[in-house]
Amino acid sequence: MHHSELVTVLKERREALGITQAHLAELSDVSLRTLKALEVGKGNPTLETIAKLIEVLGMELKLEIKAPQHDKQ
Repeated sequence: MHHSELVTVLKERREALGITQAHLAELSDVSLRTLKALEVGKGNPTLETIAKLIEVLGMELKLEIKAPQHDKQ
């Protein structure tokens, strides 16, 4: 999942739950400024920040490591 897709999923989930940005920021201990920047596609959130947000939003983050692609020559 790319950064922009992650941001969209988080924002849609927040809105579906009826949580304001301010309330999510408070519940997740993420600054409102950081959350607002994230939702408009600015900033580069840390894994810790993302983890805090998804916890509050009742989501799960899975890390998938892809096998390297080898050049076909």
